[in-house]
Amino acid sequence: MSTEPDVGSPSIAAVRERLDRVTDPELDESIVALDYIDDIAIEGRQVRVTFTLPTAWCSPAFAWMMATDAREEVEALPGVSRTRIRLREHMHEAEITRGINDGLAFAEVFPDADGGVAEVRATLDAKARLARQYEAVDALLEAGLEPEQVASLEFADLWLEDPAVAFVRGRSVGVSVPAEPIDSYLEKARETGLAGDDHPELFRTPECDPIPPDRFELVQKRCRLATVNMGGQGSVCEALNEARRDEDRPPLSPDEHIP
Repeated sequence: MSTEPDVGSPSIAAVRERLDRVTDPELDESIVALDYIDDIAIEGRQVRVTFTLPTAWCSPAFAWMMATDAREEVEALPGVSRTRIRLREHMHEAEITRGINDGLAFAEVFPDADGGVAEVRATLDAKARLARQYEAVDALLEAGLEPEQVASLEFADLWLEDPAVAFVRGRSVGVSVPAEPIDSYLEKARETGLAGDDHPELFRTPECDPIPPDRFELVQKRCRLATVNMGGQGSVCEALNEARRDEDRPPLSPDEHIP
């Protein structure tokens, strides 16, 4: 006899909270906040999630990453035994929906693709890290730290409360800073392996090396370019998403049930 507690079916709110952790890898923003989620259906311990991207020609690798991450996040919920994902109104919607739900690898579904999902994800994660670093560094500069102090900060110099505190001068002085940009940067730094490498420095160059004091401004400019690029892409995607959801536009995909 099983001794596991009966946690029951998950709620729509719980599923949406898990999906909120999934980001569009090109924009580094939640697919819930971006309004990509069309429908969440729960039948006992099974969940079905339907989503639509801003364009029908969005990179298959990007779509695959979002679909995979969505399935893994929802299936991590207590009470969920299986999650089925459906991508709508995409030029490869059938292949991606089938591949994700059948547990296939990206290379099996797209054998002619130039590069795998892991390589694409690493490139986009590096870009997101730079954008988040720019915001975190900017917050520290606004709080009164000098560039050389920011460049010399180590992971151990942070006290993660709200507001956060960054310690300088041999940890004898602490400067308060908004927690959100610091927490956001740390999350991506951990995901990209910076928090566990051989360097204690908190912030890095695009090549992941410690920042030399004389290159601080150059590195910050390069990080700002990543932020501007992602912001520009986000504005385009937002406009396209609004156009695709216009009430007068007919659907591009039949409203089919996910088996």
